[in-house]
Parts: sequence; C-alpha cells; structure tokens
Amino acid sequence: MNRRTVLAMAVGAALLVPGCTGTGGSAKGADAEAPGDPSKVSGTITVLTVRTDLVQDGTMKKYAAEFNKTYPKVKVEFQALTNYEAEIKIRMNTEDYGDVLLIPGVIKKSDYPKFFASLGTRAERSKKYRFTDFTTVDGKVYGQSPVGVMPGFVYNKRVWKEAGVTDWPTTPAAFLAALKAIKSKTDAIPYYTNFAAQWPLTSWTFVNGSVSCDPQATTRLAEGDPWAQGSDLRTGDTLLYDIVKEGLAEKDPTTSNWEESKPRTAKGEIATQWLGTWAVVQFQDAARKAGVNPDDIGFMPFPAQTGGKFCATVGPDYNQAVNVHSPHKEAARAWIDWFTDKSGYDRDNLAISPLRSAPMPEVLEPYEDAGVKLIELDDSAGAEVKLIDDESEVGINKPEYRQDLVDLARGAKKGSLEEFFAGLGEKWTDTQKTVGDR
Repeated sequence: MNRRTVLAMAVGAALLVPGCTGTGGSAKGADAEAPGDPSKVSGTITVLTVRTDLVQDGTMKKYAAEFNKTYPKVKVEFQALTNYEAEIKIRMNTEDYGDVLLIPGVIKKSDYPKFFASLGTRAERSKKYRFTDFTTVDGKVYGQSPVGVMPGFVYNKRVWKEAGVTDWPTTPAAFLAALKAIKSKTDAIPYYTNFAAQWPLTSWTFVNGSVSCDPQATTRLAEGDPWAQGSDLRTGDTLLYDIVKEGLAEKDPTTSNWEESKPRTAKGEIATQWLGTWAVVQFQDAARKAGVNPDDIGFMPFPAQTGGKFCATVGPDYNQAVNVHSPHKEAARAWIDWFTDKSGYDRDNLAISPLRSAPMPEVLEPYEDAGVKLIELDDSAGAEVKLIDDESEVGINKPEYRQDLVDLARGAKKGSLEEFFAGLGEKWTDTQKTVGDR
C-alpha cells in the first residue's frame, strides 16, 4: 500500500474544497439495491483502490475471478491510485469516479447522499455489520469497509528482546525507555515516522479512545479541547514529539520511504512503527521475501492502561461506496457485498471482519491473552467533528499538523510544544462555537 501525497494534493485542494460541490455534488440521492438473481446481474464496473500492491501482483484479479463464479456477467476492472486522496478529489468534480470507490476524507459526511448510493438502512445493516455509524446519514448507510482495523505498534520482537524489553510498556515513559534501550543496545532505528509518506502520521489520531478506554472519545472531540491536559490526542502527540525530540526516530524524516520500511523492519533495521493491524501481513510478507523470520513481526497496543488493562479501538478502514452516477449500481453493490462477505480479504490481511458473527483474527491472539479490551467508538458525532476539523483547518486526519509537530521536535520549526497545543486548541474550540450555533 502506498498513499503518498505530493503536488497533486495542492492541485486537488484548489479544484475541490471540503464538501465538494462540483458536477458530482449536484446529483440527487439514490439507492444501490441488493442484487437479485446473480445470473441476471451484468455490466462492466470500475473499482478504485489504494492497494497498488494487490493490483500489481494480480491478487485483485484473483478476487474478481472468484466473484465471477457467482456473478458471471459482471466484468470487474481495477484502478489503483497511488495518491488516492489527491487524485480522487480531482475526479469527483466530474461524474467519472469509478463505480465502486473508497469514501475520501475530503467529503463532508452530510454530503454522502450527493455522491454515493445508499446501501440500506442503519437499523437493518447494523444487525449484520460493524461500523455502520461511520457512514450513516439520516438513517441510511452509504459505505461499507471490508475490514476492521485497530491502531497499534508494528514492531520487531527480536530487536526488542535484544534490547532487554520483553513486556509491552504500560506508560509513555516506559515506551520511551524501551526505545532508548533499543538505541543503546542494538543497531536498529528505534522508531520510524514515515514522515515522507505523510499518511502514517495521520494514524496517530487513532490513539483517541485507546488511552482513556472511552467509546465516547469521538463525542469528546466535539465538546472540548482535544489537546487539553490528560486528553488522548495530547498524550499521543506528546509521545510522538518526545520520540523525535530524544533522537529515537530516523535522522532525516523527510527522506523516509514507506515501501522500504517494510523489509527494513522485518530485518531488524527498524524496530517500531505506529500503524495498524492491517500492516502486519505486509510486514510478514516482506520478511519472507527478505529471507528472515516473519514471526519476528509483532503488534502491541498504545502504552496506556485503564484499570490495569490495555484498551484498543476497533474501527473501519476505507469504506467502499457506490458512485451515485454509476449506470451499474446493482453490479457495483454486488461487488461490495461479495467482497465484504465472501472474498476472504479480511482473513488474507489478518484483519478484523466487519461481520459481527466472525471471530477475531490470529494476529490478535496476544491481545486476547493479555486481556486487551477492544472498544468500538460511537461515531454519532463524527459528522460534527469532521465539520469542526475542516472549518478550523486543524486537520486531525491530515498529515500537515503532525508533520509540523515532527518538525518542531527536530528543531526545523520554532516554538514550544505548549504553544503548539494551545494554537491547535484555540482554532478547534473557536470553530466549535460557530458550528454549535447552526
């Protein structure tokens, strides 16, 4: 997976501001009905994806071949976008943005009906699927993620053991001490920011809820200052700052390389990265290709406990949606349903199934053994939070503010951490007041 954003992001932002209102935004809502007789469903559909690796190695074609055993008259074509968020913003100024696409972060939640066809009611879909809150507008669901994800640290267990750390750190201070031990006792880079790839930095927002073990963590963002003392985001951002400030990350983050970081972590050149469960299988594959032990790749929760227990949030990855302008909505809906329910994509990626009836993946066995509490965040305030985020221009799900944080920590940007948090909090809370008046 490679989601680098470069100049296209700036170009896309100029063409399509948050809450897009281009040609695509003028459409009326529509439903993508569940397919009936599979032998009668037909059409050629284009599926957009960020999984450039799976398109290039033929894996997505294999999924399509299996899909065609059920839907023989549907032809599936894939387009893998390297800089997805930047490229899709431009395309959504037209009606040509695939038949199935991943809901981009730029679209306001309230605008989902303008761009995507409904998959059904939340009341009905929530009985079978997790995460329906995340794409629900006025009681209807507009997207479905094929996998659930959980944030955490992907790490090389062998390197950590060589440094003398065999237990998961339970506090940020203990985590920093572990990284310092790795720096002093091994040749590995203790932590890798993946600064240049940008999107890994946005993953730090997903500490929200894990630190406090609070299912209402998203609602808290809509009600107060996310960087107040003791808050989840402040705790996570402070840890990232301290890692870089203490010289525990790569020397020049601007030259980091996401694809190269996978084999380097597998081989023990890099010890730790904050990513998610979805990354484990990619790092294990990188280990096999490098001729090293894939079992060295481990996964650990954020270093914080509530009541003596770690907590970890479970949420959706990118949600697949049907283009409201697609002439083949039934075929597009068939793909989403099949890919979610039948493809095995979740198992292939050691990911959490969105199906409520499915068991947890093997990668989370250590979590179960350690009694890690898994929580699903209530996203009922998600639309309000996104509106505050967009209008405040803070960008909690965009890379710029954490790039600024890393630059601050490494001395490339002037100022103090307290001033940085105060600036973010002021912009956020000032916007809360204007949003709340509507």
